[in-house]
Amino acid sequence: MGNNTELSSSELAELLQAEVTTTTTNSKLVVFNDDFNTFDWVIQCFMQVCNHTYEQAEQLSLIVHFKGKATVKTAAFDVLKPMKDSLVERGLSAVIESLVEE
Repeated sequence: MGNNTELSSSELAELLQAEVTTTTTNSKLVVFNDDFNTFDWVIQCFMQVCNHTYEQAEQLSLIVHFKGKATVKTAAFDVLKPMKDSLVERGLSAVIESLVEE
């Protein structure tokens, strides 16, 4: 019986570790440049969706424009998913990329 209990405890520990890893692993929300959204609209989206200040949003919009893309937020995937969906609904091109930690 001791082995079964230890095995169950070990399995439980593995499941808990997997859950912690899934919810705490950082991802990044990346927005890509396009030819149809205005600076004002992109800035407004960043402020409303990502809770950036005007200055942050303005700087990020310039980075997107000149570099072709920018990471606009870094957080757990679960935090970024609704933000990405909201940005896409507003006409921006956005994806979530995983940050690989080694």
